[in-house]
Amino acid sequence: MATLEVQKQPKRPKYRESSVSPSVNPQRRTPEAESPSSYSHRTRFSPIMDFFHSSSPTSNHDSFPSSFSKFNSALTAGLLNPLSPPPDKTRSSPTLFEIMASEPDVPHRPTPLIPPTPNPYPNKPLILDPHALLMQRISELLVSRSPGNQFNDAVSSDIKLTLTSKDGTCVSMNLHRQILVAHSRFFSVKLSDRWTKHQQELQRSPVPYEVEIADCDDVEVYIETLRLMYCKDLRKKLMREDVSRVLGILKVSAAIGFDAGVLSCLEYLEAAPWAEDEEEKVASLLSELRLEAVGAGEVLKRVSTGVANGNEEGSDNEEVLLKLIRVVLEGKDEKARREMKGLVSKMLRENSSQSDLRKESLYLACDDCLQLLRHHFLQAVASDMQDLSQIARQADNLHWILDILVDRQIAEDFLKTWASQSDLAEAHSKVPAVHRFEVSRVTARLFVGIGKGQLLASKDVRCLLLKTWLVPFYDDFGWMRRASKGLDRHLIEDGLSNTILTLPLPCQQDILLAWFNRFLNSGEDCPNIQRGFEVWWRRAFWKRNGEQERTRQFRIATTSVENP
Repeated sequence: MATLEVQKQPKRPKYRESSVSPSVNPQRRTPEAESPSSYSHRTRFSPIMDFFHSSSPTSNHDSFPSSFSKFNSALTAGLLNPLSPPPDKTRSSPTLFEIMASEPDVPHRPTPLIPPTPNPYPNKPLILDPHALLMQRISELLVSRSPGNQFNDAVSSDIKLTLTSKDGTCVSMNLHRQILVAHSRFFSVKLSDRWTKHQQELQRSPVPYEVEIADCDDVEVYIETLRLMYCKDLRKKLMREDVSRVLGILKVSAAIGFDAGVLSCLEYLEAAPWAEDEEEKVASLLSELRLEAVGAGEVLKRVSTGVANGNEEGSDNEEVLLKLIRVVLEGKDEKARREMKGLVSKMLRENSSQSDLRKESLYLACDDCLQLLRHHFLQAVASDMQDLSQIARQADNLHWILDILVDRQIAEDFLKTWASQSDLAEAHSKVPAVHRFEVSRVTARLFVGIGKGQLLASKDVRCLLLKTWLVPFYDDFGWMRRASKGLDRHLIEDGLSNTILTLPLPCQQDILLAWFNRFLNSGEDCPNIQRGFEVWWRRAFWKRNGEQERTRQFRIATTSVENP
């Protein structure tokens, strides 16, 4: 196949040409549209058998026991119905049993068969074979043309073109040398005037020429591309196609040097919407064909910032990401902020392996939120209650940025900064719990990160975090449990337990004994870290006693060896 000669040498298709003499009929595959065989569908329905037997109902009546006959007599006389007339008055209407008994025998009639549903298109039989479907579509392409269109016109044509695919599909059509030469650089070379005169001199008479192109990837798309050469408005014609078909036409047009087809396909791809799975196909094909000089760059700008900026890597990616974060942090509609936080977090999580967003840029936004939190918190302590809602808002912003830092495994510096906020922790109790409990959600997130191994901080930093924020966390836990939607209490409790258990045993003992006393007096408003308490108990007493016993046995064994 030939490609558009823009930046690389085209790959020539397998091309064979010959002239056909009227008196000579060369042996050549003459592809004909296969007419698919019609299928006769017949659905058989088994007749439904009668539920009742055809035996005489009189005999059935005689077979009933005498007790049932007495019951029927009483029912007929009205003895079993308190609203019925007296027994001496006979009923005028017969009973159900009498009606059944008096019915004549009806002969058994089988259920008639339902005739098969006729084919709604008798001239077009049902086709199930994929190859037959392909040949039918090709046949429709060859016979359908608008008035005045000479595509595949056997009367006026002077070229017989045969296309053969790799799977053996072979199709012939009647074309015009003048059309092919005017629209295709590939056919212009192959069907030049010198070549035509040379062939005519050999045959001594003007006869139609036969050309064969073998190993086509898609015969149907190749025919559609040749058909476009006969259209006056290619853009209007392509509007009826989808992206996948236009990509195939673009590939064939580039191979045969059909420049008008290439430009029309690129215009279509630049303006038409793409499905998500089509973006990679478009970018891959355009990169393969290397059609930047004829407009492919405009198409690729939709999927590549490097093409839009003239470089390989977008230099403003970090600026765009930071702008998105800033807009979310400063947004006024809380419902929209929650929705966009989830969206931005998802995008950053998918891009976490890239270096578009630096650690310093994230911490710059984090420091701004922390400073605003401190300002509004200390302002509330000074009895200025005007901006109390900003405390929860900035704490929520810090929680969101902390999630991003933890996902990118760069949250250790934030842990150090938060653990050192002693003045903020001291002022914590002076602010109403309804406004401050969001601050403790930041502490809870750090506990979960340490407990899961997402944050690897030094022992001193972990001790400082618990010393600074554990009591405020206890004070707010009841509000967090009741007011925070979607709060995973067990996850936070496990995180706190694991954080405490990373400390030396004396520190574990001091913290867990204080928790034991608080839990007994607070109940549900205190986190339940019983699992951590049990682990500390085993570490502090059970193993210690076992180690002492093993040490004592070892000393006795050593003494016996030294004094035989």
